[in-house]
Amino acid sequence: MLILPAIDLRRGCCVRLFRGNPEQETVYSQEPAQVARQWEELGAKYLHIVDLDGAFSGKTANGTAVERIASTINIPFQLGGGMRSRKAVEEAFQLGVSKVILGTMAVENPELLKELLEEHGERIIVGIDARNGKVAIGGWKEDTVLDVEELAQRLERLGVKEIVYTDINRDGTLRGPNLEAIKKVAQGTNLSLIASGGVSRVEDVIALKELQQNYRIKGVIIGKALYTGQVTLPEALAVAGANDNKG
Repeated sequence: MLILPAIDLRRGCCVRLFRGNPEQETVYSQEPAQVARQWEELGAKYLHIVDLDGAFSGKTANGTAVERIASTINIPFQLGGGMRSRKAVEEAFQLGVSKVILGTMAVENPELLKELLEEHGERIIVGIDARNGKVAIGGWKEDTVLDVEELAQRLERLGVKEIVYTDINRDGTLRGPNLEAIKKVAQGTNLSLIASGGVSRVEDVIALKELQQNYRIKGVIIGKALYTGQVTLPEALAVAGANDNKG
Protein backbone atom coordinates (compact mmCIF):
# COMPACT_ATOMS: atom_id res chain seq x y z
CA MET A 1 0.00 0.00 0.00
CA LEU A 2 1.30 3.40 -1.01
CA ILE A 3 2.07 5.93 1.73
CA LEU A 4 1.66 9.54 0.63
CA PRO A 5 2.89 12.25 3.01
CA ALA A 6 0.70 15.34 2.66
CA ILE A 7 1.90 18.88 2.09
CA ASP A 8 -0.90 21.43 2.32
CA LEU A 9 0.04 24.83 0.93
CA ARG A 10 -1.37 28.12 2.15
CA ARG A 11 0.23 31.50 1.45
CA GLY A 12 3.35 29.61 0.37
CA CYS A 13 3.70 27.77 3.68
CA CYS A 14 3.22 24.15 4.72
CA VAL A 15 0.20 24.02 7.02
CA ARG A 16 -2.43 21.70 8.43
CA LEU A 17 -6.08 22.57 9.02
CA PHE A 18 -8.59 21.00 11.38
CA ARG A 19 -11.46 19.54 9.31
CA GLY A 20 -10.53 21.91 6.51
CA ASN A 21 -11.33 24.99 8.59
CA PRO A 22 -9.07 27.91 7.54
CA GLU A 23 -9.60 29.46 10.98
CA GLN A 24 -7.96 26.45 12.62
CA GLU A 25 -4.54 26.41 11.01
CA THR A 26 -1.14 25.24 12.19
CA VAL A 27 1.91 26.37 10.22
CA TYR A 28 4.63 23.72 10.16
CA SER A 29 7.11 25.25 7.73
CA GLN A 30 7.66 28.31 5.57
CA GLU A 31 9.74 26.18 3.20
CA PRO A 32 7.50 23.46 1.69
CA ALA A 33 10.23 22.34 -0.69
CA GLN A 34 12.44 21.45 2.26
CA VAL A 35 9.58 19.50 3.80
CA ALA A 36 9.15 17.62 0.53
CA ARG A 37 12.86 16.82 0.45
CA GLN A 38 12.66 15.58 4.04
CA TRP A 39 9.86 13.14 3.19
CA GLU A 40 11.81 11.91 0.19
CA GLU A 41 14.94 11.38 2.29
CA LEU A 42 12.90 9.41 4.81
CA GLY A 43 11.74 7.03 2.11
CA ALA A 44 8.60 8.47 0.54
CA LYS A 45 8.06 7.42 -3.07
CA TYR A 46 5.10 9.71 -3.75
CA LEU A 47 3.73 12.94 -2.26
CA HIS A 48 0.25 14.42 -1.98
CA ILE A 49 0.14 18.20 -2.30
CA VAL A 50 -2.88 20.47 -1.93
CA ASP A 51 -3.13 24.13 -2.87
CA LEU A 52 -5.50 25.25 -0.11
CA ASP A 53 -5.70 28.83 -1.36
CA GLY A 54 -6.70 27.46 -4.74
CA ALA A 55 -9.30 25.16 -3.21
CA PHE A 56 -10.90 28.04 -1.31
CA SER A 57 -10.79 30.57 -4.15
CA GLY A 58 -11.27 28.34 -7.18
CA LYS A 59 -8.06 29.61 -8.75
CA THR A 60 -4.62 28.04 -8.27
CA ALA A 61 -2.48 30.22 -6.05
CA ASN A 62 0.70 28.40 -4.95
CA GLY A 63 2.38 27.76 -8.28
CA THR A 64 5.73 29.10 -7.10
CA ALA A 65 5.81 26.71 -4.13
CA VAL A 66 4.76 23.79 -6.33
CA GLU A 67 7.46 24.60 -8.87
CA ARG A 68 10.11 24.73 -6.12
CA ILE A 69 8.98 21.36 -4.82
CA ALA A 70 9.18 19.88 -8.32
CA SER A 71 12.72 21.17 -8.77
CA THR A 72 13.83 19.97 -5.33
CA ILE A 73 12.69 16.34 -5.26
CA ASN A 74 13.15 13.36 -7.55
CA ILE A 75 9.96 11.52 -6.68
CA PRO A 76 6.54 12.09 -8.30
CA PHE A 77 3.71 13.95 -6.64
CA GLN A 78 0.03 14.64 -7.18
CA LEU A 79 -1.59 18.05 -6.80
CA GLY A 80 -5.12 19.12 -5.97
CA GLY A 81 -6.87 22.36 -5.12
CA GLY A 82 -8.56 24.92 -7.33
CA MET A 83 -8.02 23.28 -10.73
CA ARG A 84 -11.40 23.91 -12.31
CA SER A 85 -10.38 24.69 -15.89
CA ARG A 86 -8.37 23.11 -18.68
CA LYS A 87 -5.80 25.88 -18.38
CA ALA A 88 -5.25 25.19 -14.69
CA VAL A 89 -4.69 21.49 -15.37
CA GLU A 90 -2.24 22.18 -18.19
CA GLU A 91 -0.33 24.68 -16.05
CA ALA A 92 -0.04 22.11 -13.27
CA PHE A 93 1.51 19.58 -15.62
CA GLN A 94 3.92 22.24 -16.87
CA LEU A 95 5.07 22.81 -13.28
CA GLY A 96 6.14 19.17 -13.04
CA VAL A 97 3.09 17.60 -11.40
CA SER A 98 2.72 13.88 -12.11
CA LYS A 99 -1.04 13.65 -11.51
CA VAL A 100 -3.73 16.23 -10.89
CA ILE A 101 -6.66 15.76 -8.54
CA LEU A 102 -9.94 17.25 -9.70
CA GLY A 103 -12.83 17.72 -7.29
CA THR A 104 -15.33 20.48 -7.93
CA MET A 105 -14.87 20.18 -11.69
CA ALA A 106 -15.77 16.50 -11.55
CA VAL A 107 -19.16 17.40 -10.06
CA GLU A 108 -19.92 20.59 -11.95
CA ASN A 109 -18.34 19.94 -15.35
CA PRO A 110 -18.22 16.20 -16.11
CA GLU A 111 -17.94 16.93 -19.84
CA LEU A 112 -14.61 18.68 -19.34
CA LEU A 113 -13.50 15.93 -16.99
CA LYS A 114 -14.19 13.36 -19.68
CA GLU A 115 -12.18 15.35 -22.23
CA LEU A 116 -9.23 15.60 -19.87
CA LEU A 117 -9.41 11.87 -19.15
CA GLU A 118 -9.27 11.17 -22.87
CA GLU A 119 -6.26 13.45 -23.24
CA HIS A 120 -4.28 12.58 -20.11
CA GLY A 121 -5.55 9.17 -19.05
CA GLU A 122 -4.54 8.04 -15.57
CA ARG A 123 -2.72 11.30 -14.87
CA ILE A 124 -6.19 12.60 -14.03
CA ILE A 125 -7.61 11.43 -10.72
CA VAL A 126 -10.62 12.68 -8.79
CA GLY A 127 -10.96 13.71 -5.19
CA ILE A 128 -14.21 12.79 -3.49
CA ASP A 129 -14.57 14.86 -0.34
CA ALA A 130 -17.31 13.60 1.95
CA ARG A 131 -19.19 15.10 4.86
CA ASN A 132 -21.72 12.75 6.49
CA GLY A 133 -21.96 10.63 3.36
CA LYS A 134 -22.57 13.55 0.99
CA VAL A 135 -20.14 15.13 -1.45
CA ALA A 136 -18.70 18.56 -0.57
CA ILE A 137 -17.18 20.89 -3.16
CA GLY A 138 -15.65 24.35 -3.38
CA GLY A 139 -12.85 23.72 -0.93
CA TRP A 140 -15.25 21.78 1.34
CA LYS A 141 -17.34 24.93 1.84
CA GLU A 142 -20.38 23.80 -0.16
CA ASP A 143 -22.34 20.67 0.71
CA THR A 144 -24.27 18.91 -2.03
CA VAL A 145 -27.11 16.37 -1.93
CA LEU A 146 -25.00 13.95 -3.98
CA ASP A 147 -24.23 10.62 -2.34
CA VAL A 148 -20.56 9.67 -2.32
CA GLU A 149 -21.27 6.23 -3.75
CA GLU A 150 -23.36 7.70 -6.57
CA LEU A 151 -20.56 10.06 -7.57
CA ALA A 152 -18.01 7.23 -7.50
CA GLN A 153 -20.15 5.20 -9.88
CA ARG A 154 -20.58 8.18 -12.21
CA LEU A 155 -16.84 8.72 -12.27
CA GLU A 156 -16.17 5.11 -13.14
CA ARG A 157 -18.58 5.33 -16.07
CA LEU A 158 -16.73 8.42 -17.30
CA GLY A 159 -13.44 6.54 -17.32
CA VAL A 160 -11.85 7.57 -14.02
CA LYS A 161 -9.52 4.88 -12.65
CA GLU A 162 -8.46 6.33 -9.31
CA ILE A 163 -9.97 8.47 -6.56
CA VAL A 164 -8.80 10.14 -3.38
CA TYR A 165 -11.50 9.70 -0.76
CA THR A 166 -11.40 12.18 2.12
CA ASP A 167 -13.64 12.08 5.16
CA ILE A 168 -13.82 15.76 6.08
CA ASN A 169 -14.97 15.10 9.63
CA ARG A 170 -11.80 13.08 10.25
CA ASP A 171 -9.30 15.27 8.39
CA GLY A 172 -6.72 16.81 10.71
CA THR A 173 -8.42 15.37 13.79
CA LEU A 174 -6.16 12.38 14.55
CA ARG A 175 -9.32 10.35 15.27
CA GLY A 176 -8.50 7.48 12.93
CA PRO A 177 -9.83 6.87 9.42
CA ASN A 178 -13.50 6.11 8.78
CA LEU A 179 -12.99 2.48 7.79
CA GLU A 180 -16.68 1.70 7.27
CA ALA A 181 -17.14 4.64 4.92
CA ILE A 182 -14.00 3.69 3.01
CA LYS A 183 -15.26 0.14 2.57
CA LYS A 184 -18.65 1.39 1.44
CA VAL A 185 -17.11 3.54 -1.28
CA ALA A 186 -14.62 0.90 -2.36
CA GLN A 187 -17.07 -1.97 -2.67
CA GLY A 188 -19.40 -0.11 -5.02
CA THR A 189 -16.94 0.32 -7.90
CA ASN A 190 -13.69 -0.99 -9.38
CA LEU A 191 -11.93 2.31 -8.76
CA SER A 192 -8.57 2.33 -7.00
CA LEU A 193 -8.95 4.30 -3.78
CA ILE A 194 -6.48 6.40 -1.83
CA ALA A 195 -7.79 7.02 1.68
CA SER A 196 -7.35 10.37 3.41
CA GLY A 197 -8.35 11.79 6.76
CA GLY A 198 -7.78 10.87 10.38
CA VAL A 199 -4.70 8.64 10.47
CA SER A 200 -3.31 8.99 13.98
CA ARG A 201 -1.16 5.94 14.64
CA VAL A 202 0.58 3.14 12.83
CA GLU A 203 -2.30 0.79 13.71
CA ASP A 204 -4.51 2.87 11.39
CA VAL A 205 -2.13 2.11 8.53
CA ILE A 206 -2.25 -1.58 9.42
CA ALA A 207 -6.07 -1.51 9.40
CA LEU A 208 -6.12 0.08 5.96
CA LYS A 209 -3.53 -2.40 4.73
CA GLU A 210 -5.79 -5.24 5.85
CA LEU A 211 -8.63 -3.81 3.76
CA GLN A 212 -6.55 -4.52 0.67
CA GLN A 213 -7.46 -8.18 1.02
CA ASN A 214 -11.01 -7.41 -0.11
CA TYR A 215 -10.99 -3.87 -1.50
CA ARG A 216 -9.00 -1.86 -4.04
CA ILE A 217 -7.19 0.34 -1.50
CA LYS A 218 -4.17 1.74 -3.30
CA GLY A 219 -2.77 3.96 -0.59
CA VAL A 220 -3.23 6.29 2.33
CA ILE A 221 -2.44 9.98 2.76
CA ILE A 222 -0.92 10.92 6.10
CA GLY A 223 -0.65 14.52 7.22
CA LYS A 224 -0.92 15.76 10.77
CA ALA A 225 0.23 12.48 12.36
CA LEU A 226 3.56 12.79 10.54
CA TYR A 227 4.01 16.43 11.51
CA THR A 228 3.27 15.81 15.18
CA GLY A 229 5.42 12.68 15.27
CA GLN A 230 2.56 10.36 16.27
CA VAL A 231 3.48 8.32 13.19
CA THR A 232 6.94 8.24 11.65
CA LEU A 233 7.25 7.80 7.93
CA PRO A 234 9.70 4.86 8.16
CA GLU A 235 7.35 2.88 10.40
CA ALA A 236 4.37 3.65 8.17
CA LEU A 237 6.31 2.51 5.12
CA ALA A 238 7.40 -0.64 6.92
CA VAL A 239 3.88 -1.79 7.79
CA ALA A 240 2.49 -0.74 4.40
CA GLY A 241 5.03 -2.88 2.56
CA ALA A 242 8.13 -1.57 0.82
CA ASN A 243 7.23 -3.20 -2.49
CA ASP A 244 3.95 -1.29 -2.56
CA ASN A 245 5.55 2.13 -2.30
CA LYS A 246 6.63 2.70 -5.85
CA GLY A 247 3.94 5.17 -6.93
